Amino acid sequence: MNQALHAKLGRRESQIMDIVYREGEATAEAVREALPAPKPSNSSVRSMLRLLEDKGHLAHRREGRRFIYRPSVPAKRARRSALTHLVDTFFGGSTQTAVATLLSMRAAKLSEADLAELSDLIEQAKRKELK
Repeated sequence: MNQALHAKLGRRESQIMDIVYREGEATAEAVREALPAPKPSNSSVRSMLRLLEDKGHLAHRREGRRFIYRPSVPAKRARRSALTHLVDTFFGGSTQTAVATLLSMRAAKLSEADLAELSDLIEQAKRKELK
């Protein structure tokens, strides 16, 4: 998934993608049940799933009469794409500013183990930068 595709998801499409990523795979019925109210019709959900498949976000397999949808892009790659889009859009491409903002929002919620892991990641990034 590229950034342009990610940026073009509507609210319901994003909700559907969240559900499918969370579940790993889902039928149209399962997606509809997990959507917040007001719930769209069954045919609307099926149409949105087909559209997401046409856009390259979903793939499906057939199980009897049901289609079971799964993300076509691994979650790790989708997260990277979404974060890249977010950093470019709201932080002018500055990873440092984005990380500083996240830390200022979540600092009170980080455990010593979280902080140690973040410190290790920063050290790894420094070593990669020196190579």
